[in-house]
Amino acid sequence: MAVHVGLSYFPSSSPSLLHRPPLSSAKRRPFAVAAMGDDPIKEWILSEGKATQITKISPVGGGCINQANRYDTDAGSFFVKRNRSIGPSMFEAEALGLSAMYEMQTIRVPKPFKFGSLPSGGSYIIMEFIEFGSSRGNQFELGRKLAEMHKAGKSDKGFGFDVNNTIGSTPQINTWSSDWVQFYAEERLGFQLRLALDRYGDRTIYEKGQRLAKSIGPLFDNVTIEPCLLHGDLWSGNISSDKNGEPVILDPACYYGHNEAEFGMSWCAGFGGSFYDAYFQVMPKQPGFEKRRDLYLLYHYLNHYNLFGSGYRSSAMSIIDDYLQILQT
Repeated sequence: MAVHVGLSYFPSSSPSLLHRPPLSSAKRRPFAVAAMGDDPIKEWILSEGKATQITKISPVGGGCINQANRYDTDAGSFFVKRNRSIGPSMFEAEALGLSAMYEMQTIRVPKPFKFGSLPSGGSYIIMEFIEFGSSRGNQFELGRKLAEMHKAGKSDKGFGFDVNNTIGSTPQINTWSSDWVQFYAEERLGFQLRLALDRYGDRTIYEKGQRLAKSIGPLFDNVTIEPCLLHGDLWSGNISSDKNGEPVILDPACYYGHNEAEFGMSWCAGFGGSFYDAYFQVMPKQPGFEKRRDLYLLYHYLNHYNLFGSGYRSSAMSIIDDYLQILQT
């Protein structure tokens, strides 16, 4: 949840929460993985990055977990993030998400090049450096291109992703499922509710939230749900534009899910009417969209409650109570 390419909050959570399902080699490595050296970042830039000299290294602000730098070279610029305490699996998840979106060739995202371990401990990722423009870009184009990514990015594995990742600094579990309602109830709402119980002892929100999670099925009556490639954390800090005014999205928490779930952070994304008009021209609005809107906000309000404290509890609780009344459960 940061404001520059690739700057995200990630957890120092236990390995068990971030356990990743096995991947085939073809799926697991669409980009380079580091070989250990004294400075693997410079080694890659001066070899596979096709540079002969690094002319400048500049710090890039915007995040508080990872150190970020721009590397200027005679072969162009690269964006590099380091984390001194977390292993390469964190950046592998980011690279896989960026790569999946990049391969759609619909909306611009930074291309990941390499991730790996640092010899002194921690990890890094190298990606394309995108020079941002002076504005967040055209809302109509953002809506259209995001919809094109959702339309093009489908999965025959169902709902989930090849690795677990993070939403903010919270683990996000992406175990594949053929049932979207079950996936969202268990891996999105259920996980956050259990976290709130463990972190705050909040039995009220846990018990009411679990009642809701078990009752959301009717909200999806007469709806066709396809597993679409989602950015997963689309708020204003992760949306920008390049120098040509074309929209850019970054810092993903990717998975394949119901396309409407992409609007879960709309309360701090600044989407306007032209955004939705353009989006629904490509991905038509389905019956009951308005009834499901708050359900997708709930996941992110719960996450903010777990990350930042009680200031977000009332918003989450209000949504839960409203749905319990609507669903009469």
